[in-house]
Amino acid sequence: MALEKGIAQLVQGFIAAGRPSSRRQTIEVRRAGYVASTGLAGKIETRVQVETLVLDGLTIRVFSPLNASELLPAAIYYHGGCFISGGFDTHDNQLRQLAFYGNCRVIAVQYRLAPEHQFPAAHDDAEHAAELVWQNADKLGVDKNRITLCGDSAGGHLALVTSLRLKDKGLWNPAQLILIYPMLDATASFESYALNGTDYIITRDTLLSGYEMYLAETDLQHPEASPLWRDDFHGLPPVHIVTAEYDPLCDEGEMLFQHLTEQGVKCTAQRWLGVIHGFFQLGGVSQSARDVMRDIAWRISSARQ
Repeated sequence: MALEKGIAQLVQGFIAAGRPSSRRQTIEVRRAGYVASTGLAGKIETRVQVETLVLDGLTIRVFSPLNASELLPAAIYYHGGCFISGGFDTHDNQLRQLAFYGNCRVIAVQYRLAPEHQFPAAHDDAEHAAELVWQNADKLGVDKNRITLCGDSAGGHLALVTSLRLKDKGLWNPAQLILIYPMLDATASFESYALNGTDYIITRDTLLSGYEMYLAETDLQHPEASPLWRDDFHGLPPVHIVTAEYDPLCDEGEMLFQHLTEQGVKCTAQRWLGVIHGFFQLGGVSQSARDVMRDIAWRISSARQ
């Protein structure tokens, strides 16, 4: 399918600019560029309340419907950014929209980034955050039986590995996982890396340079570096995977669906056509982004353990 019109214009601009490689940008420029792109997310949702908290040294931001006092379903949300960028500023509007459309609480996690912090810093922060939300659920207004782990790109990776860690500890499990075009295979071994790796803004270089900084001292086939290849998915909660047609990561997201299903995990997957990696954050120019937002919000609000 052809690219959506608004996304096609972004891609044409990227190609016209000479397909600038993120490998030639400093980490500061990459981070600033990500923040600058947030204008593409559309009008800011103001019908929510936002609170920033520090729990046990970890900073979280809680997005809630206005005047919500009761226990609500919640998503613990891990942002994307290839393990090197992203945070509250890059995902503010999306998480406001999820809280509004889902009538749920969305708890964003600020995990440590590479190159300042390498593996397993982000993984440990992601797990720590999930445990803190569980321990403080009543205080945060969260229904313990209706917690979703959710994330995009690197955040989808962290949501999956966090759920695997929680399963191994046996203390509690989320009601479901929602993985938005997750980074799953640091070896970049699928065809979609070749087909979609140069023209669609978030390129092979963008993704792999993030892995290289975060996994500088780690075997790329480590089960928490490339979780796609694991054989211990059995016992995970239901998983929904979002993939994008023109994404270098499309194939590995769909292979995860196959592996989960083979290992007895209830799993659904949807490939969104005419869109690129990162489209979840393009609600200002993409109808699919607006549609996937409402779909994910609905899934969070309907979670049941």
